[in-house]
Amino acid sequence: MKTLGDYIRELRDKQDLSLREFARRLGDTSPAHVSDIENGRRSPSPALLAKIAEVLSVPVTEFEELDTRLPLEELKKAIRREPALGFALRKMAEGHVTAEELMRLTDDKRKAEDDKR
Repeated sequence: MKTLGDYIRELRDKQDLSLREFARRLGDTSPAHVSDIENGRRSPSPALLAKIAEVLSVPVTEFEELDTRLPLEELKKAIRREPALGFALRKMAEGHVTAEELMRLTDDKRKAEDDKR
């Protein structure tokens, strides 16, 4: 699966832009910051993502489709509605539950709900 960083690097390479030149065109961004984004160690802010799209001449929606982060405000609202969700996410982040286990649980719950109908 192609990541956001992979796609940015691919487009930058197609335009034959070095990290240094790309960062210069982005403005207030260092080559190290761009490298971290491309390697998945950091995520760009919405404003930087828009600037990256502008410099690479692609619609920002192409990047947004590859951005796997949940919008923070939506996540906070979901946790306020169901506090146990925050506990579950903390357990996952601490490594006690894998993403695969969580997906399997949601699939099992969805199947059970479908069977009730």
